[in-house]
Amino acid sequence: MAEKRDYYEVLGLQKGATDDEIKKAYRKLAKQYHPDLNPDNPEAEAKFKEINEANDVLSDPQKRAKYDQFGHAGVDPSYGGGAGGFGGGFGGFSGGFSSADGIDLGDIFDSIFGGGGGQRSNPNAPRQGSDIAISLDISFMEACKGLSHEVEINRAETCDSCHGSGAKAGTTPKTCPDCHGSGQVRVQQRSMFGMMSSTRPCSRCGGKGKIIETPCPTCNGQGRVQRRKKVVINVPAGIDNGQTLCVRGEGNCGTNGGPKGDLNVRITVRKDPIFERKGFDVWCEIPITYSQAVLGDELTVPTIDGNVKYSIPEGTQPGTVFRLRGKGIKKLQREGRGDQMVRVVIEVPKKLNKKQKDALLSFEKELTPSNYEKRTSFFDKIKKFGDDLKKNFQ
Repeated sequence: MAEKRDYYEVLGLQKGATDDEIKKAYRKLAKQYHPDLNPDNPEAEAKFKEINEANDVLSDPQKRAKYDQFGHAGVDPSYGGGAGGFGGGFGGFSGGFSSADGIDLGDIFDSIFGGGGGQRSNPNAPRQGSDIAISLDISFMEACKGLSHEVEINRAETCDSCHGSGAKAGTTPKTCPDCHGSGQVRVQQRSMFGMMSSTRPCSRCGGKGKIIETPCPTCNGQGRVQRRKKVVINVPAGIDNGQTLCVRGEGNCGTNGGPKGDLNVRITVRKDPIFERKGFDVWCEIPITYSQAVLGDELTVPTIDGNVKYSIPEGTQPGTVFRLRGKGIKKLQREGRGDQMVRVVIEVPKKLNKKQKDALLSFEKELTPSNYEKRTSFFDKIKKFGDDLKKNFQ
C-alpha cells in the first residue's frame, strides 16, 4: 500500500488546528483542485481526492480523535496490512487476553476502529442532495454565440407541509429508544478470542436514529417530494460538443437541512452544413471558378459573424487556405477568439458546348510553359529521369 501523507500536512495545517481553520483550508484547496476547474488533469484529480479524504477525517470529532491517537490505522483498518499492523497479527496484543480476564477484545477493536464495521457518521447530520444529469442539444451557431435555454427537470424538493422532517404538521420525529438517535446498535458475539462487539444499523428506525410516528401525508414521511421545475441554462459562447456545464444548487434537495446537489448539463452540438470546428478555429470551403482562380477576385465569405469580403490574388492554386484573424470561436474562460480558415476549391466546369470548348482550346493555345510552373517543373524532372536512365544502360 502506498504511504499516505499526514492529513494535517495535506490541508497545510498543524496538529491542533481549530475546526474553523480546517474548514477554511479545505474550502480553499477544494476550489483550487476541483475537477471542473482542472479538466483532464489526473494530478489535480488525485489531490482533490486526497483533500476530501483528509477533510472527512479531520472534520469529524470522533475520527479525528482516533487519527490523532493512532494515525492512519485508527481510521482505516486496512492501512498497514490490517490488524497485523499492530505488532504482527494478534501477537501485538500480548498477554493472552480472554473473556475470563474481564477484558473484551471487542472493546479494544472498538477503541481503534469504532466497532466491527467502522464508526458510522451521524445519520441526522446535514447531507448534500444528489446531482441530476441531463443532455442539451444545440446548433453550431448557438455553441459559437452562447444562449440562455430553459429546461424542465424532475427533482426532489423539500416537502412544504413538513419542511423536510417527514412528520405530519404539528408533530415531530421521536428519538429512537433502541439506538438513542445514533442509528446503530451494538451487538456482542462469542468467538475464539472471547466476546466480540460490533455495530450494525438499528432495525427499529432503519438506521435513521429517529422514528416518525405520524408520517406527513404529503410526502409519506420521506420529507421530500418530486416536482417538475423549470431551470434556465446559460450556455457560454465557445462551448464545445461533449462538454458538461455544472449549474450549482439546481439538483435534488439535501436531507437534514443539507444543501442541494448540482445540475450537470452535457452539451451536444449539431453539425453545421458550412462550418467545421477545430479547437477555437472555424474552417470552411468555398468553391471558385477557373477564371476567378486565374484572374483573382473579391469573394463573399461566410463567417459566424456574417458575410465579409475577401480578395484572392491572381493565380490562386487549388486548396489554398486563407486566414481571417479573430473570426473564429470565443475562447472559454479567457480573452480572445480563434481564426477562420478558408480553403478555396477550384470547380472544373462540366457539360461545355462546342463554342465553349473551342474558346477554351483557343485560350490554351495562347499559353506557354511559363504559365504552368508546376507542370513545367514536373516534366523537366521526368526528362531528367529519362536521361539518367539512358546513361545507366549505355
